[in-house]
This record gives sequence, C-alpha cells and structure tokens, in this order.
Amino acid sequence: MRTLLLLGVWALCLCVFVAADTQPKGQEYDLSPEKDEVLQLTKGNFKRALRKYEQLLVYFSAPLTVEGHRVSEAFEGAAAELQGSEVKLAVIDVKNEKNLAEELNATDHTIRLYISGDKHNPVSCPVPQSAASILTWLKRRVGSASDLITDLSQIEAREELTVVGFFKELNQEYIQVFYAAATDLPDVHFAVTQNIEVISKYGLTYDTIFLLKKSKLTQAYKMLPQTAKEELIVFITVYQMDPVTEYTGKILFIWVNVEEPRNGRLMEYFRVRDFEAPLIRLVNLTDHITYHLPSETLDAETIKTFCQSYLEGTAKPKMQSEEIPEGWEEQPVKELVGMTLEEVAFNPNKTVFVLFYLPYSKASHAVFPLWEELAEALKDREDTVIARIDASANVINMSMLGSYPSLCLFPALYAERVVVYTGKRKLKDLIKFIDEEMEEAKKYRVLEDEDRRKYMKALKAEEAKKVQKIKEEL
Repeated sequence: MRTLLLLGVWALCLCVFVAADTQPKGQEYDLSPEKDEVLQLTKGNFKRALRKYEQLLVYFSAPLTVEGHRVSEAFEGAAAELQGSEVKLAVIDVKNEKNLAEELNATDHTIRLYISGDKHNPVSCPVPQSAASILTWLKRRVGSASDLITDLSQIEAREELTVVGFFKELNQEYIQVFYAAATDLPDVHFAVTQNIEVISKYGLTYDTIFLLKKSKLTQAYKMLPQTAKEELIVFITVYQMDPVTEYTGKILFIWVNVEEPRNGRLMEYFRVRDFEAPLIRLVNLTDHITYHLPSETLDAETIKTFCQSYLEGTAKPKMQSEEIPEGWEEQPVKELVGMTLEEVAFNPNKTVFVLFYLPYSKASHAVFPLWEELAEALKDREDTVIARIDASANVINMSMLGSYPSLCLFPALYAERVVVYTGKRKLKDLIKFIDEEMEEAKKYRVLEDEDRRKYMKALKAEEAKKVQKIKEEL
C-alpha cells in the first residue's frame, strides 16, 4: 500500500512538471513579485519572463548605490508609462543574483533589451538619466529619421542644447549614422529638418549638423565631404584639452572619453583601446585615410604641429601596412611592417623579439639604442631575430601588447604564442629572458612535433584507405 501511495505521489509530481514545461508561450505566468510595475527577476523566473514578454528591458542593479537608486526610480517611472505595451521593465539585483549575472555576462548598472526570448543577443541600452530617457531610447530604437523631423521654431526656445541635422534627402546612408547617434544619446535633444528657410536664417548649406541653444547657433559641422579640407579629427582621451581654434572650418574636432562605456563602438571602429589614450586619429572623409598621433602629452603645440603637417601633406597615414623597406633582412634590427609581421613573428623555427614603438614617443626612442645593442649581442644566433615595428603606421591586430613601447617575444612554436616582457630594460635582463623562454619553448616543441608526426601518420593512412577503395571500385 505504501509503495502504491509513493508511486501515486511521484506520478502526480511528474504530471505537474510536464504541464509546466509544456505551457503555451502566450499563457500567463506568475512572475511576482513586482515593484511599481517593475519585475524583480531571479534565476528562478528569468527564463519565464523571457518567454512571456516580447521585449524585456532589464537593469542589472546595485541597489545600495546612489546610481542604482537613481536608475531604479527611472525604471519605475518608465514602467508606469509603458503599462499595456509590449515592453516590460525588470530589475536583477546583481549582489543577490551573482550566478545569473555571471551567466548573462552582466555587471553592475548594465541595461539590456531582450527581444523575442533571445537571451544571447540582447541590445545594450545606455544608462538613462530619467524615465523620459528610457522612453526616448525605446522610441528612437524602432523609429527612423522622420520621427525626429520638427518645426525649428519649437526648439529655438529650448534652454537645452539641441543637435539639429539639416538634410536635403532622408534616404541616404549617412542619415542612419545621425539617427544611430540620437539613439545612443537619449538624454540629448535631436532634430531633423528639411526647411529651406534654415539656410537663409543661419547661413548654412545642405547636409549640415548644427548645435542650437535658445536661438543661438553654437557650431555648425558639415556631415558630407565635398572638398579636400573637410576632415574629421578624433581625440581619444580622458583629459581635457583646449581646442585649437585656428583650424575651425578645416578640421572638425571631436572629443571622446575612453572611460565612457557608450563610446565603445566608436573606439572599436577606430581600433583604439582605452590604455592607449591620449591619442589622436585624423580621418580624411574624402578618401577615408586615417592618420595617427600617439603622444605622451597632447598639448596645443603638439596638436597644431600635427594638424599643420596633415594640411601640408607631410603627415604619415596609418595603413594596414607600410611598404616593405628595401634590405630590411640585412639589418641587425629587422624593420617589420604590417605585411611582414605575422610571417616573421610566427615563424615556428625562430625566436623573434619585437619592439612595438611609436615614432612620436620619447619612451620609444629611449629603447632604440638598447634594441640595437641586443641585436648586436645576438647577431651570431641564427635561431633568434630582433625586430621592431612602427605601431602608429601599421595596423596591429594583437590585443595583448599593452601600452607602447611594448616588448613582445614570439617563441619558436607552431602555436601562435606571445609573451610580453615586463622586466628591467637592461641588456643582461633581456638576454636572460630570451634564454629562459627558449628553454621553455623547447619542451612544448617536443610535444608539438610528436602531435604533428601522429597527425601526418594518420593522414597518410587515411589517404591509403581512399586509394585502396578506389582500386577496389575499379
């Protein structure tokens, strides 16, 4: 009897689990608790919330912080406005739900929009200043440039700064760039107008972006390049610097704070990492050639010199690769470029020590004599190469280099391994480092050679089987 009772209970539990697992997507779930229309999610109800709501905007909160309290209040205000819509707002307490946050690869104050139950491809949302910011971001994300068209008289009286785009056509690709900026900056007022009266009132031309505040034109910038003088200069820095006003109208200056998470896409586009700041990237919008100015100090004089060298045509462009120098293999220190870096550095039969330098950097130049001395000391070693490469003029697709100048050793292995040297910059220390890494690499090389031998043996056996099969079929 007891056995039958236990079996009955087990069957009942199984039926409940099956019913819960096969519940239709559109069916209501109990996702309580809620606070002011904002779901309080945990690992236990997160997946159910994904299934239930077409759009789920989630704030990974640190509730005991000032920022956490402010954003949570913004979420509550936005949730009240979004009642009955397809968007549901939710909060996950990162401190109490560490496992869930780690599973979703989210940290404090991360905000993500999950769409159609897809937890792997959320849309990142900038941290809002208010409930209105959230509503604006949601609206702009699904809208178009036409949503920003407004009567200019409505915004001329605003105290707030407004970014206004005056465009002749709204179906051009660059309009989407303008709209993407508006989406990423929901706390800034944006507007688009095609009103021809703007030209006569402000003396502008088509395809111009201008900043407007209380009927005062702050600055006007061309969106499209039409002459060789219309370039974009980007400062990637965490420091404040005075603008170089004499180049106004020739070069557009844009300041980018590398500590601001919302600038990540811009930094990725220009292949800039935060530790490289401060530096300058100048882009010619006519031919899209990029010029690079890394410097230990970016003062007004340095910037002026760089700008003038560009306008005079003497600045050095940053290309995928410079031209290969003639006779570079005969020099004690091999001068590498983008086209030769991987071929030389990842040679499985050579130990290669490379100096990644910046020509404008005093710290880089200070290493040059030591590098020449190192090359001279190891000139009789046929299995060792001492080289260097201008990191400002060649695209370097390696994220582990650290700040420049960077000293990186590439062991004689088939595996593409890189070891960054962080020790004392003295000859004896460098040689000791090379010798130790070479000895370490020999151990791995024995294993690599054995694996390759087994692979080749198996490959030959497979080929022999194929040949035999063909013979049998004939």
